[in-house]
Amino acid sequence: MRKLDNLYRQIIMDHYKNPRNKGLTGDENYRKEHIRNPSCGDDVTIETLVADGVVKDIRHDGTGCSICCASASVLSELLRGKTVADALHVSESYVDMIMGKPFDETVEFEDALAFEGVKDFPARLKCATIAWKAFDATLDDGENDE
Repeated sequence: MRKLDNLYRQIIMDHYKNPRNKGLTGDENYRKEHIRNPSCGDDVTIETLVADGVVKDIRHDGTGCSICCASASVLSELLRGKTVADALHVSESYVDMIMGKPFDETVEFEDALAFEGVKDFPARLKCATIAWKAFDATLDDGENDE
């Protein structure tokens, strides 16, 4: 089990040090959501581009701990190319997994599985889910689902 924990730490640190899809476009076709957690300083903005019911692009920017920033990077890779419905299902399952709730174990979490152990650290739950909640908010009104 220690080897698996070490691998998960390496995945998180890789995404933290080498974030994928970081940097906002400012393009008005993207939906944008900003969330800040004042209690710990995590600050994340997610931009999502949806066309024809598919998540075409996800960009992120922000500051925070390694878990927060790495989670945003993982999200941006994992959910790109999925239908809006599939992306929301994966996001919901991820948040349930992090919160220690029953979740859809058939979901292919890929690198997001590295965050499963966060459920054992209640103070870090918001860190691991803030970007995912911002992503969900970019899809809430359905304006970009055409």
